[in-house]
Amino acid sequence: QVQLVESGGGLVQAGGSLRLTCAASGLALSSYTMAWFRQAPGNEREFVALIIWSGANTYYSGSAKGRFTISRDNAKNTVSLQMNSLKPKDTAVYYCAAGWRAWTTRNEYDYWGQGTQVTVSS
Repeated sequence: QVQLVESGGGLVQAGGSLRLTCAASGLALSSYTMAWFRQAPGNEREFVALIIWSGANTYYSGSAKGRFTISRDNAKNTVSLQMNSLKPKDTAVYYCAAGWRAWTTRNEYDYWGQGTQVTVSS
């Protein structure tokens, strides 16, 4: 059974940092592109960042670039998202996802975690 489990969410003040981690079981992440998406209330799920299977290439949304860093540890079967300089508009449920191709659209991803809440207070 494939499971992706996110952790590390919480409440933080604007300007603060959080590190999200996604741990996989039943799936070798080393074969997949991994991505983070987020969904705020009333909004569609949107792309945040991705990292290809080897970790050699990453790609970020405009809102994440320069503030967030995606990384992976294939030996530990995990992927992380370091989020710095957080803003209230970053408040959302953050999801990790695994897919075969490095695309920014959610329907390209086959496996999803249950999400972790990130709340940034002003």
